[in-house]
Amino acid sequence: MKIIPLSEGTFTIDQTKKFVPFDDSAEDLKARPAGSLLVEIQPFVIISSQDILLLDMGLGFEINGTLQLHQNLMNAGINPSEVTKVLLTHLHKDHAGAAGIERAGLGERLSLPNARYYLQRTELAYAFEKGFPSYITEELECLRNNNQVELLDGSGMIDSYIEYAVSGAHAPHHQVFWIREDGKTIFFGGDEAPQLQQMKHRFAAKYDYDGKKAMELRQQWWQQGEKEKWTFLFYHDVKHPVWDFGSSK
Repeated sequence: MKIIPLSEGTFTIDQTKKFVPFDDSAEDLKARPAGSLLVEIQPFVIISSQDILLLDMGLGFEINGTLQLHQNLMNAGINPSEVTKVLLTHLHKDHAGAAGIERAGLGERLSLPNARYYLQRTELAYAFEKGFPSYITEELECLRNNNQVELLDGSGMIDSYIEYAVSGAHAPHHQVFWIREDGKTIFFGGDEAPQLQQMKHRFAAKYDYDGKKAMELRQQWWQQGEKEKWTFLFYHDVKHPVWDFGSSK
């Protein structure tokens, strides 16, 4: 399997939940509002023998009129129409901002025309119940009543090689994924396994729905991953987007 990180850049986020671009070569993090977090926004492509998978979808920003996700895919040599599956951990705006696309005369539609989108049924319902600022519901309308969207109920398998499980620690209906092929396991934990340092140390975050559960899950996954030589994908890690226990030290 081939892994391609699709970095959208580094941002700071504070209690307003606004993502503000940050250039560490020219800016001082201490000058940002107190409590600002520094995060990468980084969807991933996995090319398997069966699919071109996209794991979460970024902020949905545009660059010169082109969806940044589309541009990043094309920069990686992938036409957006070639993506076959989208695996969504949850629908917070920094993970699902590019789910839909709206262009003059075309109306609202999914941004990847030939992909099947996988998300938890309860997460979609909760997003519309909870709303702003964590969820931008107008950007998620395209996921409702759409035959390209498969709403999952609980834990299970997709095409015999993608396992999903409801974890419910960062958000009540958050899910995580294991992609297994040719004896290799790639683990994507979204915001419950967002950065390398959070996996290595006991860390409970105030921004998680259940911080204690998230901390315990990270420890469980990290120990199992070390034993079974998983490859971890870290959506919010500035320096370590991919950590492979088969080769990393």
